[in-house]
Amino acid sequence: MKPTKKFSTNIETLVREVEISFYKSSGPGGQRKNKRETAVRIFHPPSGITVIATEHRSQAKNRALALTRLQKKLKVLNKEKKTRKATKMPQHVKEKILQAKKKQSQKKIKRKVHLTTEDEEVY
Repeated sequence: MKPTKKFSTNIETLVREVEISFYKSSGPGGQRKNKRETAVRIFHPPSGITVIATEHRSQAKNRALALTRLQKKLKVLNKEKKTRKATKMPQHVKEKILQAKKKQSQKKIKRKVHLTTEDEEVY
């Protein structure tokens, strides 16, 4: 398996690497939501991940929430996948598959039209 690039999950490092933008969030909340740009969108160029946070009324809280979400996503990306061990199919499973194939084959043989040479009738 080829090694993937590891991304830093340290908050201070992330703050330097990301592009943070603020915008007006949608939904209920009245005048405060309509006037202030409290929603936060964070883009992490090295990984291409974008996260948003619009839950809180405070821009600072949304910013912290978005950074922790980004941190979690990067941790998942950094996690190494386990390699799969190749295993043989057990003999009894092979036999079961072959029996099912033979049964299907017999069904198909019964569907065929048989002509007799005596009176050329179709059965």
